[in-house]
Amino acid sequence: MYRLVFLRHGESQWNHENRFTGWTDVDLTRRGIREAKEAGKILKENGFSFRYSFTSYLKRAIKTSYFTLEEMDLLWVPVEKTWRLNEKHYGFLQGMDKREVAKKYGEEEILSWRRSYDVAPPPLPLDDPQHPANDPKYQELNEEGCTPGTESLSDTIKRIIPYWENEIIPKLKQHKEILVGGHGNSLRAIIKHIKNISDADIVSLNLPTGIPYVFEFDENMNLIKDYFLAEEKKLKLLMEKVANQIKG
Repeated sequence: MYRLVFLRHGESQWNHENRFTGWTDVDLTRRGIREAKEAGKILKENGFSFRYSFTSYLKRAIKTSYFTLEEMDLLWVPVEKTWRLNEKHYGFLQGMDKREVAKKYGEEEILSWRRSYDVAPPPLPLDDPQHPANDPKYQELNEEGCTPGTESLSDTIKRIIPYWENEIIPKLKQHKEILVGGHGNSLRAIIKHIKNISDADIVSLNLPTGIPYVFEFDENMNLIKDYFLAEEKKLKLLMEKVANQIKG
Protein backbone atom coordinates (compact mmCIF):
# COMPACT_ATOMS: atom_id res chain seq x y z
CA MET A 1 0.00 0.00 0.00
CA TYR A 2 1.08 3.57 -0.75
CA ARG A 3 0.08 6.55 1.39
CA LEU A 4 0.16 10.15 0.23
CA VAL A 5 -0.71 13.11 2.44
CA PHE A 6 -1.92 16.43 1.07
CA LEU A 7 -1.47 19.34 3.43
CA ARG A 8 -2.81 22.79 2.70
CA HIS A 9 -0.53 25.37 4.33
CA GLY A 10 -1.35 26.77 7.76
CA GLU A 11 -3.21 30.04 8.11
CA SER A 12 -1.41 32.87 6.30
CA GLN A 13 -1.60 36.57 7.10
CA TRP A 14 -3.96 37.12 4.17
CA ASN A 15 -6.10 34.13 5.20
CA HIS A 16 -6.45 35.89 8.52
CA GLU A 17 -7.34 39.17 6.77
CA ASN A 18 -9.68 37.32 4.34
CA ARG A 19 -7.81 38.50 1.23
CA PHE A 20 -7.30 36.77 -2.10
CA THR A 21 -3.68 35.61 -2.09
CA GLY A 22 -2.82 33.51 -5.15
CA TRP A 23 0.87 33.77 -6.04
CA THR A 24 1.52 36.64 -3.60
CA ASP A 25 4.19 35.36 -1.19
CA VAL A 26 2.50 35.90 2.17
CA ASP A 27 3.87 34.47 5.43
CA LEU A 28 2.19 32.29 8.07
CA THR A 29 0.49 33.71 11.13
CA ARG A 30 1.24 32.37 14.60
CA ARG A 31 -1.91 30.31 14.26
CA GLY A 32 -0.64 28.98 10.93
CA ILE A 33 2.58 27.84 12.59
CA ARG A 34 0.57 26.10 15.32
CA GLU A 35 -1.56 24.38 12.66
CA ALA A 36 1.54 23.10 10.88
CA LYS A 37 3.04 21.76 14.10
CA GLU A 38 -0.26 20.16 15.08
CA ALA A 39 -0.40 18.47 11.66
CA GLY A 40 3.05 17.02 12.30
CA LYS A 41 2.00 15.77 15.73
CA ILE A 42 -1.14 14.10 14.35
CA LEU A 43 0.76 12.49 11.47
CA LYS A 44 3.41 11.12 13.84
CA GLU A 45 0.74 9.75 16.18
CA ASN A 46 -0.85 7.97 13.20
CA GLY A 47 2.38 6.24 12.24
CA PHE A 48 3.45 8.29 9.23
CA SER A 49 7.17 8.55 8.48
CA PHE A 50 7.87 10.30 5.17
CA ARG A 51 11.01 9.88 3.09
CA TYR A 52 10.25 12.60 0.56
CA SER A 53 8.18 15.78 0.35
CA PHE A 54 6.96 18.25 -2.25
CA THR A 55 5.87 21.85 -1.84
CA SER A 56 5.37 25.05 -3.82
CA TYR A 57 7.59 28.11 -4.28
CA LEU A 58 5.51 30.09 -1.77
CA LYS A 59 6.77 30.58 1.78
CA ARG A 60 3.47 29.75 3.49
CA ALA A 61 3.60 26.23 2.02
CA ILE A 62 7.37 25.83 2.44
CA LYS A 63 7.29 26.83 6.11
CA THR A 64 4.25 24.63 6.76
CA SER A 65 6.13 21.64 5.36
CA TYR A 66 9.19 22.40 7.47
CA PHE A 67 7.25 22.94 10.72
CA THR A 68 5.30 19.72 10.08
CA LEU A 69 8.43 17.70 9.35
CA GLU A 70 10.23 19.22 12.33
CA GLU A 71 7.43 18.07 14.63
CA MET A 72 7.92 14.57 13.19
CA ASP A 73 11.73 14.73 13.63
CA LEU A 74 12.02 14.49 9.84
CA LEU A 75 13.76 17.73 8.90
CA TRP A 76 16.37 15.66 7.06
CA VAL A 77 13.77 14.51 4.50
CA PRO A 78 14.31 16.01 1.00
CA VAL A 79 11.77 18.73 0.15
CA GLU A 80 11.35 19.36 -3.58
CA LYS A 81 9.98 22.81 -4.45
CA THR A 82 8.09 23.55 -7.63
CA TRP A 83 6.08 26.49 -8.97
CA ARG A 84 3.63 23.93 -10.34
CA LEU A 85 2.24 23.41 -6.82
CA ASN A 86 1.64 27.16 -6.38
CA GLU A 87 -1.86 28.36 -5.60
CA LYS A 88 -4.11 29.30 -8.50
CA HIS A 89 -3.20 32.80 -9.69
CA TYR A 90 -6.09 35.10 -8.76
CA GLY A 91 -5.24 37.87 -11.21
CA PHE A 92 -6.41 41.35 -10.26
CA LEU A 93 -8.15 39.98 -7.14
CA GLN A 94 -4.85 39.35 -5.34
CA GLY A 95 -4.69 41.42 -2.17
CA MET A 96 -8.37 42.33 -2.20
CA ASP A 97 -10.76 41.66 0.68
CA LYS A 98 -13.06 38.79 -0.31
CA ARG A 99 -16.21 40.19 1.28
CA GLU A 100 -15.65 43.66 -0.17
CA VAL A 101 -15.15 42.19 -3.63
CA ALA A 102 -18.32 40.08 -3.21
CA LYS A 103 -20.30 43.23 -2.34
CA LYS A 104 -18.99 44.98 -5.44
CA TYR A 105 -19.29 42.19 -8.00
CA GLY A 106 -21.84 39.86 -6.39
CA GLU A 107 -21.36 36.52 -4.64
CA GLU A 108 -22.21 34.50 -7.75
CA GLU A 109 -19.49 36.18 -9.82
CA ILE A 110 -16.91 35.83 -7.04
CA LEU A 111 -17.81 32.16 -6.51
CA SER A 112 -17.23 31.62 -10.23
CA TRP A 113 -13.81 33.33 -10.13
CA ARG A 114 -12.89 31.59 -6.89
CA ARG A 115 -14.13 28.03 -7.27
CA SER A 116 -15.37 27.25 -10.80
CA TYR A 117 -13.50 24.96 -13.16
CA ASP A 118 -12.85 27.12 -16.22
CA VAL A 119 -13.45 30.80 -15.31
CA ALA A 120 -10.39 32.90 -14.48
CA PRO A 121 -10.46 36.32 -12.77
CA PRO A 122 -9.39 39.30 -14.91
CA PRO A 123 -5.59 39.22 -15.28
CA LEU A 124 -2.95 41.43 -13.73
CA PRO A 125 -1.27 43.71 -16.28
CA LEU A 126 2.27 42.66 -17.11
CA ASP A 127 3.76 45.81 -15.56
CA ASP A 128 2.03 45.28 -12.20
CA PRO A 129 4.61 44.68 -9.42
CA GLN A 130 2.60 41.62 -8.31
CA HIS A 131 2.82 39.96 -11.73
CA PRO A 132 5.11 36.91 -11.47
CA ALA A 133 6.95 38.10 -14.59
CA ASN A 134 8.53 40.67 -12.25
CA ASP A 135 9.62 38.09 -9.66
CA PRO A 136 13.11 36.54 -10.06
CA LYS A 137 12.00 33.11 -8.84
CA TYR A 138 9.93 32.74 -12.00
CA GLN A 139 12.81 33.55 -14.37
CA GLU A 140 12.44 30.20 -16.10
CA LEU A 141 8.78 30.86 -16.85
CA ASN A 142 9.62 34.32 -18.19
CA GLU A 143 12.12 32.81 -20.59
CA GLU A 144 9.46 30.39 -21.82
CA GLY A 145 6.93 33.22 -22.14
CA CYS A 146 4.29 31.46 -20.05
CA THR A 147 4.20 33.38 -16.77
CA PRO A 148 0.48 33.62 -15.83
CA GLY A 149 -1.30 36.85 -14.93
CA THR A 150 -4.41 34.89 -13.90
CA GLU A 151 -5.61 31.28 -13.87
CA SER A 152 -8.77 29.21 -13.72
CA LEU A 153 -8.81 25.85 -11.96
CA SER A 154 -8.58 24.30 -15.44
CA ASP A 155 -5.33 26.22 -16.06
CA THR A 156 -4.04 25.10 -12.67
CA ILE A 157 -4.81 21.48 -13.51
CA LYS A 158 -2.94 21.72 -16.82
CA ARG A 159 0.27 22.81 -15.10
CA ILE A 160 0.00 20.38 -12.17
CA ILE A 161 -1.16 17.04 -13.58
CA PRO A 162 1.94 16.41 -15.76
CA TYR A 163 4.06 17.05 -12.66
CA TRP A 164 1.82 14.74 -10.63
CA GLU A 165 2.23 11.94 -13.16
CA ASN A 166 5.93 12.41 -13.97
CA GLU A 167 7.38 13.45 -10.61
CA ILE A 168 5.06 12.83 -7.65
CA ILE A 169 3.75 9.37 -8.53
CA PRO A 170 7.25 7.93 -9.19
CA LYS A 171 8.43 9.28 -5.83
CA LEU A 172 5.38 7.78 -4.12
CA LYS A 173 6.14 4.39 -5.68
CA GLN A 174 9.76 4.68 -4.57
CA HIS A 175 9.21 5.85 -0.99
CA LYS A 176 5.74 4.40 -0.16
CA GLU A 177 4.77 7.50 1.88
CA ILE A 178 5.21 11.13 0.83
CA LEU A 179 3.97 14.54 1.93
CA VAL A 180 2.66 17.08 -0.58
CA GLY A 181 2.35 20.58 0.86
CA GLY A 182 0.35 22.99 -1.22
CA HIS A 183 -2.60 25.34 -1.46
CA GLY A 184 -6.36 25.16 -1.61
CA ASN A 185 -6.63 25.16 -5.40
CA SER A 186 -3.40 23.39 -6.36
CA LEU A 187 -4.43 20.48 -4.14
CA ARG A 188 -8.04 20.61 -5.36
CA ALA A 189 -6.64 20.24 -8.89
CA ILE A 190 -4.87 16.97 -8.05
CA ILE A 191 -7.78 15.68 -5.96
CA LYS A 192 -10.18 16.35 -8.85
CA HIS A 193 -7.92 14.25 -11.07
CA ILE A 194 -7.48 11.39 -8.57
CA LYS A 195 -11.17 11.10 -7.64
CA ASN A 196 -12.54 12.01 -11.06
CA ILE A 197 -14.68 14.78 -9.58
CA SER A 198 -16.90 16.55 -12.11
CA ASP A 199 -16.33 20.15 -13.16
CA ALA A 200 -19.57 21.11 -11.38
CA ASP A 201 -18.94 19.20 -8.15
CA ILE A 202 -15.39 20.49 -7.64
CA VAL A 203 -16.91 23.88 -6.74
CA SER A 204 -18.08 22.48 -3.39
CA LEU A 205 -14.74 20.96 -2.31
CA ASN A 206 -13.26 23.15 0.43
CA LEU A 207 -9.91 22.32 2.01
CA PRO A 208 -9.20 23.76 5.47
CA THR A 209 -5.73 24.96 6.40
CA GLY A 210 -3.38 22.65 8.27
CA ILE A 211 -5.50 19.46 8.19
CA PRO A 212 -3.75 16.36 6.73
CA TYR A 213 -5.74 14.69 3.94
CA VAL A 214 -4.65 11.07 3.41
CA PHE A 215 -4.92 9.07 0.17
CA GLU A 216 -4.20 5.32 0.16
CA PHE A 217 -3.39 3.51 -3.09
CA ASP A 218 -2.91 -0.15 -3.99
CA GLU A 219 0.07 -1.59 -5.88
CA ASN A 220 -1.44 -0.47 -9.20
CA MET A 221 -1.99 3.08 -7.90
CA ASN A 222 -5.75 2.63 -7.70
CA LEU A 223 -7.31 4.72 -4.94
CA ILE A 224 -8.37 2.56 -1.99
CA LYS A 225 -9.69 5.28 0.33
CA ASP A 226 -9.16 8.88 1.36
CA TYR A 227 -9.77 10.60 4.70
CA PHE A 228 -8.89 13.64 6.77
CA LEU A 229 -6.97 13.29 10.03
CA ALA A 230 -9.42 15.41 12.01
CA GLU A 231 -12.47 14.92 14.19
CA GLU A 232 -15.60 15.06 12.02
CA LYS A 233 -17.31 17.94 13.81
CA LYS A 234 -14.17 20.09 13.74
CA LEU A 235 -13.58 19.28 10.07
CA LYS A 236 -17.14 20.28 9.12
CA LEU A 237 -16.79 23.63 10.90
CA LEU A 238 -13.46 24.37 9.22
CA MET A 239 -14.82 23.50 5.77
CA GLU A 240 -17.83 25.74 6.33
CA LYS A 241 -15.51 28.57 7.35
CA VAL A 242 -13.63 28.25 4.04
CA ALA A 243 -16.88 28.12 2.07
CA ASN A 244 -18.27 31.24 3.77
CA GLN A 245 -15.28 33.54 3.26
CA ILE A 246 -17.12 35.69 0.73
CA LYS A 247 -20.30 36.06 2.77
CA GLY A 248 -20.98 39.25 4.71
